[in-house]
Amino acid sequence: MTAGITLRPSENSAFDAVALGEVMLRLDPGETRIRTARTFHAWEGGGEYNVVRGLHKVFGLKSTVLTAFVDNEVGHLVEDFIETGGVDTSYVSWVPSDGVGRTSRNGLNFTERGFGVRGSVGASDRGHTAISQAKASDFDLKGLFADQGVRWLHTGGIYAALSEQSAQTCIDVVKAAHENGTIVSYDLNYRPSLWKAIGGKPRAQEVNREIAPYVDVMIGNEEDFTAALGFEVEGVDENLTELPIDKFGAMISRVAASYPNFKVIATTLRGVRSASSNDWSALAWSAQDGLVQAQQRVAMEIFDRVGGGDSFASGLVYGLLAEEPLQTCVNLAAAHGALAMTTPGDTSMASKAEVYKLAGGGNARVDR
Repeated sequence: MTAGITLRPSENSAFDAVALGEVMLRLDPGETRIRTARTFHAWEGGGEYNVVRGLHKVFGLKSTVLTAFVDNEVGHLVEDFIETGGVDTSYVSWVPSDGVGRTSRNGLNFTERGFGVRGSVGASDRGHTAISQAKASDFDLKGLFADQGVRWLHTGGIYAALSEQSAQTCIDVVKAAHENGTIVSYDLNYRPSLWKAIGGKPRAQEVNREIAPYVDVMIGNEEDFTAALGFEVEGVDENLTELPIDKFGAMISRVAASYPNFKVIATTLRGVRSASSNDWSALAWSAQDGLVQAQQRVAMEIFDRVGGGDSFASGLVYGLLAEEPLQTCVNLAAAHGALAMTTPGDTSMASKAEVYKLAGGGNARVDR
């Protein structure tokens, strides 16, 4: 047992992990910009899905996803990407196509990589998507959580912000998982652009505070805890050159006091020197272990920062499922996040051996 987390036995569980969230078609212009591109590289990606894809593809665990697509060629293209990543698709909800997308559609995410003084840019096209309209009753939650069994559910604030319906669906699914002994992790992942049309920051806090009592592992950065849960971190410059561990530690203590159900609280620490050079570290807390910190990587070179936080969450969840000490868990999480930012796309291309090597203090010398 790590951090007081009691896991469902793997032998009684069909899946190690399930994600609830949107999976979009990511269109990447490569070294150019969205506004000038003539060709795009296609990937799949989604904040919650990226975590369980990493759990399978990098760490070898059995994972599935609760999501929805319109039953058309784009939906099946994204399905094919998911299957290529080894994530089970038997719990995908398919919505009939009306031919033009008036009633429901599949989400697109255009993402360009930043460089130097030019930051990364994302332009998503995800209004009225199938998953934003999905209800908890669209999924066989009894079959998944009660009959087949799942050890871990991961979801987060991006999915909860897609619509009023997705917020309610997130609440309902989290409750169902909790009632069936599935551990729940939640990445606050606050995005102002998603919440502004449905009530802004006050609504984000209302929804997240309703979900929080059913969460075992809460993840986020300093902005997430401030905007999405209302816990201020005072005196912190967003361009961190020295990581003020004491200030984040004080915030985590306040969060833990407000939500005693949180077994683990984790936060990434990122100092942005430029789009291609970040300081990177992380903290994790449990009542048993107190506050532990991952190695600080100063001026770490970034190839594509999108998905780094999701891979951090994936490494953390893997460590906890493997019942590693909390210090090892945060080291794995930070190392996996760092490696994911060295390759293009939302999803991790690292290997388990690479993650453990970097987490243990390895370097970038050539492996022969």
